[in-house]
Amino acid sequence: MKQTKVITRKPLLLSSLTLAITLTGCATTTPPPENDPWLGWNQGAHSFNDHIDKGILKPVAKGYQWITPTFVNDGITNFFSNIKDIGVTINDLLQFKLNQGGMDAGRFLVNSTVGVAGFIDVAKQVDLPKHDEDFGQTLSVWGVPAGNYLVLPFFGPSNPRDALGIVGDALFNPLTYVSAFGTNVISGAIAGSKAIDIVDRRANLMTTEKIMDEGSVNRYDFIKNSYLQNRDFLIHDGNSSQDVDLLDENADEKAKTGNSKPSKQNKSSTDSNKTKHSLDLSAPK
Repeated sequence: MKQTKVITRKPLLLSSLTLAITLTGCATTTPPPENDPWLGWNQGAHSFNDHIDKGILKPVAKGYQWITPTFVNDGITNFFSNIKDIGVTINDLLQFKLNQGGMDAGRFLVNSTVGVAGFIDVAKQVDLPKHDEDFGQTLSVWGVPAGNYLVLPFFGPSNPRDALGIVGDALFNPLTYVSAFGTNVISGAIAGSKAIDIVDRRANLMTTEKIMDEGSVNRYDFIKNSYLQNRDFLIHDGNSSQDVDLLDENADEKAKTGNSKPSKQNKSSTDSNKTKHSLDLSAPK
C-alpha cells in the first residue's frame, strides 16, 4: 500500500555538535517504542535542531527571501541542484539504473552548458526529469540494513545507514574537493556558497513548514513518521517494500504479500509522484 510522503532525508541543518550537548535534558521515564530505542538522544537532538533553526537559520532565511528577487532565488536553487545531479548520476550507476543514469548525466550536461552553469533548468524543458538518488538509497539496494531511527545534530532525521550515506554524498560532490585542495580564497568562496545554499533552501521551505506545523500534533512524531515513510518511498521508487524494519515489527509477515525487491527500473514514471507526495522540510548537505 502506497503511503503519502511528507519530507525527505536531506539534513535540517549542517555541521555537528558534541554528544554531551545533545544528551542534555534527554532523560525520559517512558520506555522507547520498538522503532525508536534511542528516543532520549533523538528528542534532545530534535529540540536542539529546532532551537538553532528558530534562533538563527529561519530569521536569516526570511531576510534572504525578502531581499532576493524571485529569478535570482530560482537561479541559485537551480545552480546547486545541478551540482547535486553529479552525485545523483553516480548513485544511479551504483544502483545499476543505467537508463536513468544516462538521463541524469544528460540533464547535468545540458544545464551546465545551455543552462549557463545550471542557473537555468533547461533540461526540464526538453523532457529530462529530475531524480532523487543518494548514497543512503544505494546502500539499501546493496543490502545494508537501515538500523534504528536516529536524529543527528544539525542534520535532522536519519538512521545509521543514511548517516553513512551523507558521507558518501559529500565524496561525490566536486565542491568538497575544490574546498579541500584549493587556496584559502577558493575554500572561503566555497564555504560562502554552501552557506548561501543552506539559506536559499531554508527560505524555499517557509510554505511547506506552515503545512507541517498546521498538520502536526506532535512535531517530533510527525517528522519521524514522515521521514521513515518518505525514505521507504524513495528507496523503492514508489513501490511497496520490505525495507520497513523501522516502521513495523511485523515487517517479515507484511513482506510476504508485498514486493520483495526494490525496483531497478527507470524512475521517471514515479518521479512526478515523488514530487507530489514529498514536502522537503530540510536544508541541504
